[in-house]
Amino acid sequence: MFKEKLIKCMKGLRPSGRLKMLSLMLLVGTTAALAQNAAGDYTAGTTALGTVTTEIAKYVPYVVKLCYAIAGVVAIVGAISVYIKMNNEEQDVKKSIMMIVGACIFLVAAAQALPLFFGITS
Repeated sequence: MFKEKLIKCMKGLRPSGRLKMLSLMLLVGTTAALAQNAAGDYTAGTTALGTVTTEIAKYVPYVVKLCYAIAGVVAIVGAISVYIKMNNEEQDVKKSIMMIVGACIFLVAAAQALPLFFGITS
């Protein structure tokens, strides 16, 4: 009898899913609030962002060349695919051509816009 009452009481004390989520959110929110710089000195963050920007800018030319290479591979594989579809007289050849051309245009445009996104002029 006592054991059953104890189990029933313990089940009532067990936190629900909402209570667990609320306590987790309070813990994370409090930690984030304490982590903020109370003095208003953000030079460390600004310096870190500047360093990251210059480091990323070093990789932009390589990514541009990679985009061009991927566009070339897409064009070659797409041309072979269209050739096979044309020989088999399939119905969606025009759709395939448009998709391949669109993919190549997107990759070339992305390669052109990437340096501009990071403010790199050459």
